Amino acid sequence: MEYERPLFYHVMAYAESAERDIVDMVSGNPDWEPPASLREALIEYAEHDVSEFQYPPSEGLTPLREEIAARRGVETERVIITNGAGEANHLSMACGFATHSGQEVILTDPVYPYYSGRTTLLGGTESLVPVAADGSLDPELVREQASEETALIVVNSPNNPTGAVYDPETMAELVAIAEANDALLVSDEVYDHFDFTGNFESALSIESTHRVVTNSFSKSMAITGFRVGYAVLPERLVDAARTRHMLTNVTGSRPAQYAVYRALRETDRSYYNQNRDRLAERIETFTDALDDAGAEYTRPDGGFYVLARFEGFPGSLENAKRLIDEAGVACMPGEAFGQTREDWLRFALVTPRVEQAASRLAAYF
Repeated sequence: MEYERPLFYHVMAYAESAERDIVDMVSGNPDWEPPASLREALIEYAEHDVSEFQYPPSEGLTPLREEIAARRGVETERVIITNGAGEANHLSMACGFATHSGQEVILTDPVYPYYSGRTTLLGGTESLVPVAADGSLDPELVREQASEETALIVVNSPNNPTGAVYDPETMAELVAIAEANDALLVSDEVYDHFDFTGNFESALSIESTHRVVTNSFSKSMAITGFRVGYAVLPERLVDAARTRHMLTNVTGSRPAQYAVYRALRETDRSYYNQNRDRLAERIETFTDALDDAGAEYTRPDGGFYVLARFEGFPGSLENAKRLIDEAGVACMPGEAFGQTREDWLRFALVTPRVEQAASRLAAYF
């Protein structure tokens, strides 16, 4: 998969230059409010002593790491706070290449394109394993591909772009495949709060020294600009990841970490449930319109993306631009996510204008 400047930026720049009103269904920026306690914590932080404006520990504020560790059932020492899940994922992949002999990275097709980009950036070679029509992943296909050349297996559940939620049996099989081939499984779980099935289970439920879990608060707390994520690593990789993190970023934002810590402690489940219910309603609204448009689509089991295919309208960058110009809806071309969904388009439902976008698409097609 070729990877230079992400297609995301091409589409966003084109939409921003449009002369008509555009509904943005490209970016994954939640449009709802963050937890109230997060705002309160930021306001309070402005009055802290100047010493609290200096570098935090490179691996992250200790209270935040302890809170995450307690919630995830792991030792605090295994948690490193990163600049979003993106850095957590990058550190994990870099450590996988450094500690495992192969250069192959097994990815799903379709795939979140940044995984492909990091593979290229780190000097690896990707192998794409196709998923089923509903987005589910057959571990046997991964097992057939894996070998002594495999350094990493990178998966994302709930999945972007398919919306699939991998069941516990699949995750256990993927860990076993990584162990059998002396590879590292990196499980990116940034959409874990948006599981509509009740079947999501973190890879942390499977104890293994060949498994890393990455996550962030960007989506779950609607704070993509705060850049607070984390990696839960096996003990053998902690020092290597901490060193890479320090050399790359020195540390992360102290106020942002403090605000996230307070929000974790003070926000109850109703906040997350409300946002999940909001997305479930948007999925219904949007897929009803896709039915009216005669489109084929995937109904997500998790996350907030819908893949759709319109007859005679493949998911190319050219057609994504046509939708902007002619329908007033911006989405991602399927070709950005690999080969198996090149005929599809991806729509992000993190906009209060989902109903308007749905009406425009139904009228257009």
